[in-house]
Amino acid sequence: MTLPIGNQTPAPPAPHGMPWLRLAFRPFYLGAALLAALIVPFWVAVFLGSIQWQPTPPPLLWHAHEMLFGFAIAVIVGFLMTAGKSWTGLQTPRGPALGALFLLWLSARVASLMAPYAVFAVLDLALLPIVGLIFLRLLIRSRNWRNVPLALILLLLTAVNLTFHLSATGVIDLNPTRSLYAALGFVVIIECVMAGRVVPFFTASALPNLKIVTLPWLDRLALAATVVGMVLWVTEWHSGLASVALALAFALNLVRQWRWHPLATLGRPILWILHAAHLWLALGLGLLALAQLGLVTPSLGVHALGVGATGGLILGMMTRTARGHTGRPLTADAPEIAVYVLIMLAALLRVLLPLLTPSLYVSSLVASAAAWSAAFLIYLWQYTPWLVSARPDGKDG
Repeated sequence: MTLPIGNQTPAPPAPHGMPWLRLAFRPFYLGAALLAALIVPFWVAVFLGSIQWQPTPPPLLWHAHEMLFGFAIAVIVGFLMTAGKSWTGLQTPRGPALGALFLLWLSARVASLMAPYAVFAVLDLALLPIVGLIFLRLLIRSRNWRNVPLALILLLLTAVNLTFHLSATGVIDLNPTRSLYAALGFVVIIECVMAGRVVPFFTASALPNLKIVTLPWLDRLALAATVVGMVLWVTEWHSGLASVALALAFALNLVRQWRWHPLATLGRPILWILHAAHLWLALGLGLLALAQLGLVTPSLGVHALGVGATGGLILGMMTRTARGHTGRPLTADAPEIAVYVLIMLAALLRVLLPLLTPSLYVSSLVASAAAWSAAFLIYLWQYTPWLVSARPDGKDG
């Protein structure tokens, strides 16, 4: 054992283990990007009849479930298990333990395509409670009470997923779409919370001459309106009240974003993608409010939240956090800019084009799927070498 001499401090332990299993963002970002790139065009081909395939739940339910519990949950798990180490100062799963969690996620995705439904359901239900309890234990040990609600949401999503599987197989008499809407609602709530924290912080850090004063009461009010609006929408308790709450959430999220000075970020792609995605979050809430009045179809609001908000925020965070945790500059090069433009184009094609020109629905669906898939393929091309190799600065992580 070597002791420090004088004012010297001990060197940090040398990195060990396979680089791609040192932090959760590495395997889960790769898996999520690959899944996103493949299953959206596959789903469109099934929807249009180009591929004949009939899973146990109808293909539409399979598509929505895999986008939420396959794609979005993988990114959330990768992000929270990585951020949890920074938030708590405690070690999160790595090496074989992390590999086992990733293989559990991957096996469920493969099972959704070819295994008996019971096998798929068991595998699919296993990941979230394990990760939720690990995350909750870290937060309690470090007394990080602020983030405990995020761990509880992971556990609540387990109950939502169980309800989906039971309703999709007819065990309980409930429309499985309600469970999928509830899952989307929880994802939107996570996005509302995290965007309120990171978007103004990242913007102020990158643009120090910009004065951003956040109003905690406004953030809490926007979150409360979003939660109430999503609950009323999911439960279908009262369409009029749901419309009011969702419209209020739309307005409050727009007001708080305007205070973050989004126009000042137009020259910084790694910033404007987060602002653009948050704008889609507000627009999605607004479209759901209109849907409660019968003015538009709910699908437009769902895809504004799913493609524009979730897809945009995920790619914005997957690029930024992957660069930061692999020791690279927090800038957007040409591939990142292409990714950001493509995901925003996918949202516009999927939401605004059918709204303005319903006759072009099929064309908009195909074009949006192509743009979405291209965005994630470019991400894989740029980031796979970084995510599977050690940091260039020699640090762990």
